[in-house]
Amino acid sequence: MLAEIDIANFAIIEHLHLQFHRGFNVMTGETGAGKSIIIDAVGMLLGGRAQSEFVRAGADKARVEGTFLLNDAARTNVFPILDEIGIEHEDEALIITREIHREGRNVCRVNGRTVTMHTLQRIGEFLVDIHGQSEHLSLLRVREHVDFLDRYGNLWEQRARVAEQVKQLRAVRNEIKALMVDAREVARRVDRLTYVVAEISEANLKIGEEEALKQERELLGNAELRANLADRAYRALYGAGEEDQGAIDLLNEALQAVTGLEKYDAAVKSAREEAESAAAQADDLARALRAYRDGVEHDPARLAQIDERLDLIFRLKRKYGDTIEEIIRYGENAAAELATISHSEERTKELQQQEAQLLEEIAALAGDLSRARRDAGQRLSREIEAQLQDLGMAKAKFGVALERADDANGPAVEGRRVAVDTTGIDRVEFLVSPNPGEPLKPLAKIASGGETSRLMLALKSVLAVADNTPTLIFDEIDQGIGGRTGGVVGSKLWALTPSAQKIAAVPQHQVICITHLPQIAAFGDAHFKIRKEIVGERTITQIAELNNSARIEEIAQMLGTETATTRQNAEELLREVANAKKRAVGGRQ
Repeated sequence: MLAEIDIANFAIIEHLHLQFHRGFNVMTGETGAGKSIIIDAVGMLLGGRAQSEFVRAGADKARVEGTFLLNDAARTNVFPILDEIGIEHEDEALIITREIHREGRNVCRVNGRTVTMHTLQRIGEFLVDIHGQSEHLSLLRVREHVDFLDRYGNLWEQRARVAEQVKQLRAVRNEIKALMVDAREVARRVDRLTYVVAEISEANLKIGEEEALKQERELLGNAELRANLADRAYRALYGAGEEDQGAIDLLNEALQAVTGLEKYDAAVKSAREEAESAAAQADDLARALRAYRDGVEHDPARLAQIDERLDLIFRLKRKYGDTIEEIIRYGENAAAELATISHSEERTKELQQQEAQLLEEIAALAGDLSRARRDAGQRLSREIEAQLQDLGMAKAKFGVALERADDANGPAVEGRRVAVDTTGIDRVEFLVSPNPGEPLKPLAKIASGGETSRLMLALKSVLAVADNTPTLIFDEIDQGIGGRTGGVVGSKLWALTPSAQKIAAVPQHQVICITHLPQIAAFGDAHFKIRKEIVGERTITQIAELNNSARIEEIAQMLGTETATTRQNAEELLREVANAKKRAVGGRQ
């Protein structure tokens, strides 16, 4: 819903800050006071056409900022767009800002981040429908008519089954297309894959092999140095010659001395045991060093083999991956692709059989869905025409057109091959004839004005269960209708809001309406009066939410010259509407 809007230096508005209610908001005021200018500002905020003429005289720029509280449907549609362009978002609030500079430059921001006009328009489509302007009117977007019809007719599950089969068909056809490429290109690909598989297979690589080879090369490359170091350590322990004592000889002399000392002092027993252990350990160490020295291999041939093997691994890594694991995986993928190509004829026949089977299944499912849509379209037409009769358009006609396009490769439905996509085989469009004698025409081409707004209201009333747009704005919906019909219009507008739908399991809408009829204004949950004032030598637009007494005065003025009688009539009208609301909510319960 549109929670707040702040407008600065826009047309004759110097500054306005409005806080809207969740339910039915009405705006009233004399002609020329600036009511439609506020709607223009909302339209511009959502990506509508911006002109430098909107900038108030004497100002450098006009600025409009709106705070939206998103419902579940709006979050589902808007958050992916924000994620796509990297804009952070909270669970509910979304702040949109639009600035128009006098020199023609304009700036669009979402949650403080500058965005393109296209992005702003994509987001705006899911936030507000402005009835009276086509820029944000979802029911005028023909591509969405099939969605409305399917939600209205509870056909979403049937459509989902069709979509799943169509996705499988596309996957099968893509694979067939990949298999039926140019024969020369296939031959070149086979040669390449055969070479790759053979080269990697012949290398017989082992995971961890490269590290083991590098360690072995390190040992072989330093064989002489390792042998010399081991010999030096050995000689230090055993001595370099017969007359050269080593560490072991000295340890043995120390052991003899401590052993002799023990005869005179038993307290040195532990010292004697430590000396024996040290001498034994030194002897073991010397023997181990000698064995290591004698076991060091000088094998230039093996060293050359290792270098050759490491060079092979290096060359394979340059072509197929950074690690042996990646090289092996590359070879496995190449072998799998080679097997697929080698059996392409068999696979192609198998896929063609799948394609034929899927086309039969899609024909049955899509045919059933299409017939269900025709039934739903007839029910929808009857309900909307009944709504139009209540709204003073008794002669208006409504229809749902279901067209099919020929496609030689599509499913055969009712003896005709037709195009199919994830929505089915139908191209759905709403048609209307506002006046008797006129043929049904596309909804998107009907005349603008109050007649259009009433038609949209009828559609919204019937399609409320299928419409997820959170905020609906009706501009001058009362054109050409009288007080009796105005009461019906007000009731239907209020019925779209949370106030009337506490029990009904349908999407709830915030409604904002500009009206001149007191019968409509009386149904408002919140009533705003717009007036034009002259301050100094400048004309400015002011707006204020009316309390109960001020509201009675405003409705009395709308009924005629304010007198005791019109005031009494206004009070009576508000009481009647309040009672009608209570009855409506009580009836739903």
